[in-house]
Amino acid sequence: MTTPLQAANQYFDAISAITDAIRSTQMDAITRAATQCADSIAADGLVHLFGTGHSRIPLEEMFPRHGSFPGFHPIAELSMTFHTQVVGANGQRQAMFIERMEGLGEVILQNFTFGARDCMMIFSHSGVNAVVIDVALGAQQRGMPVISVVSVEHCEASTPKHSSGKRLTEVSDIVIDNCVPKGDALVQIDDLDYPVGPGSTVAYACIVNVIKSMVAADLTKRGMPPLVLTSGVLIGAEASADVFDRAYAEYRRRMGHLYK
Repeated sequence: MTTPLQAANQYFDAISAITDAIRSTQMDAITRAATQCADSIAADGLVHLFGTGHSRIPLEEMFPRHGSFPGFHPIAELSMTFHTQVVGANGQRQAMFIERMEGLGEVILQNFTFGARDCMMIFSHSGVNAVVIDVALGAQQRGMPVISVVSVEHCEASTPKHSSGKRLTEVSDIVIDNCVPKGDALVQIDDLDYPVGPGSTVAYACIVNVIKSMVAADLTKRGMPPLVLTSGVLIGAEASADVFDRAYAEYRRRMGHLYK
């Protein structure tokens, strides 16, 4: 029988293998994505972030939080990302149904006036649900480069759910593989039929923080150092409050064109 410690070690080993794979196989795509993000932010544009289901998590990991900076715009529809109710009103059945509704992605995009320098980054482990394909196609139609972060293995094993027959990997300008195996869960327990311990969240966090760090370095090299949200533990409460206020004001300024 699998012991709890063996299960823990399985997970640690699997996560280490995933992050190693990201580093050894995805740095070309990640570098191109980071350059695109830096180009957009440096040109006073925005990097829009979209994901449904638990792929909302990397949106919040990118911005706003300590160690992040303006230029990234999370687009999170609560109808597809508010998971804590599980059943009843706002339950998981509704969320899973809604993210398969073709046409909704275009309705979401119609809320914004995107800029000429903007780009779109889409997170989806499966890369086949209708809404994410809508958003990718709609972003490209608006002239935005599309960056996708997806499990290529899971995506290729999944049946497309959009009428175009396309997967996210086929409608993106840059594809970053999160290197997580199909099915997402990583730990096999003896006498338990199905695996546990998803890996995509850790992979997402790794990828977005690598991109964020690279973009910060790129912008600083260009003489445009970003306003980084920083804890008072590091710089004192007064300085931390000041940088938060200035960063939020900068975020509000950058967001202005979206509602013109």
